[in-house]
Amino acid sequence: MSALEENMISEDTDENLDLMHLIFSVQEESYGVQIGYVTEIVGLQKIISVPDVPNYVKGVINLRGQVIPVMDVRLRFSMNTMSYTDRTVIIVIENKNTKTGLVVDGVNDVLEISEDQISEPPKNQTNKEQPLISGVGQTSEKVIFLLDVINLLSEEIEVNL
Repeated sequence: MSALEENMISEDTDENLDLMHLIFSVQEESYGVQIGYVTEIVGLQKIISVPDVPNYVKGVINLRGQVIPVMDVRLRFSMNTMSYTDRTVIIVIENKNTKTGLVVDGVNDVLEISEDQISEPPKNQTNKEQPLISGVGQTSEKVIFLLDVINLLSEEIEVNL
């Protein structure tokens, strides 16, 4: 294979990754994050509380020796709290070499959502300067709120121990 062909395949893979989204549920709604931000999905584990953090930051977990702050997505979206179940998982995402865990009700799928399937985000988002929803994906089966990971993590939630 020529260097040009390898470069074209690499570019196609990068573009394809931008269209791939991990779909998860929170309060019976579907949300998605670009798969490039996701490092892993882990089962719910002991979350250690940390004082003086926003209410949606549940604390930290020790994931193979690495301390990772954990955010409850329900609380981040000002939804009612709910007891965690056996389907509750933590999605570990990474942005700018910082990992954060997102507690969600369950992971559903990985879908490719093309740009023509994405509409503008709702205009009435609470935080208009840094909206949490970057777009609304529409597939034949469902509507998926696509999250802006950078804005989702914009408030300082790093925990210094």
